[in-house]
Amino acid sequence: MALVGSYVSLSKLLVLVFPIFLLAWLRFGIAAVAMARWVRRSEGESRLSPHDRRLLFLESFFGNFLFSICMLFGVSMSSALAAGVIMAGIPAAVALMSRAFLQERIARRVMLGIACAVGGIALVSLTKRAGAASESSLLGNLLLLGAVTCEASYVVIGKKLTGKVGPKRISALINLWGLALVTPLGLWQALRFDFGAVAAHSWWLLGFYSIAASMVTVWLWMTGLRHVPASKAGIFTVLLPVSAALVGVVLLGERFTSAQAAAFGLALAGVVLATWPARAAATPPPR
Repeated sequence: MALVGSYVSLSKLLVLVFPIFLLAWLRFGIAAVAMARWVRRSEGESRLSPHDRRLLFLESFFGNFLFSICMLFGVSMSSALAAGVIMAGIPAAVALMSRAFLQERIARRVMLGIACAVGGIALVSLTKRAGAASESSLLGNLLLLGAVTCEASYVVIGKKLTGKVGPKRISALINLWGLALVTPLGLWQALRFDFGAVAAHSWWLLGFYSIAASMVTVWLWMTGLRHVPASKAGIFTVLLPVSAALVGVVLLGERFTSAQAAAFGLALAGVVLATWPARAAATPPPR
């Protein structure tokens, strides 16, 4: 999630160079080459059922295709810090969806952690809006809210998949679906784009974005979901807005105040509160 937040912010630089659909198409294409060996079924892994194939498509449609489009268009109309603020809604969205679709019980401490996480970044929103004119448009904010919903769907669907398909194969297959979905629009923009005008540093940034977004983060996330309930995993998504805002401040020069630092501390406290191991019940003494 920290890596996701970093590339959400850095994509602010990429959308200034590449058209949105072309950027998404290049991302999926580069990652498809890097993950070519991950497509094969590993030894001992069962064949994909029609239900698994539908889940893989939905995982890619919401988590790769729609998330990328909503996030890239939203960031292009907003600031990296504002994107981080809105992404703070992911933990709550994940908790609600895991309750509705996975019937997971949400412990009181996890709910308190969600409240800390969302409240902390909401404080950033209030302090930013009070101190300066908003840099984001209403449409940009709505698109980023759409990205929140897509990311929460990605977490919940991924939990269903990890019990049947290996993390590497999930990463490769949903990336191929993303490539297939965006190829018509990507080719349309590629035909009128001047690739020779792109600076070398933009290509390096595109390479990082592609590998981090489609390969490394998906593999890490799917591996973790095998061992963690979706509602608790959703707490870690608070690292997305935190890292997005930090990258916006450190690398993009956006303003950062002491109130915002306190808000991020509250958000991280929510992660600790929700994930700290519970004490085992005391064993009664022998009679």
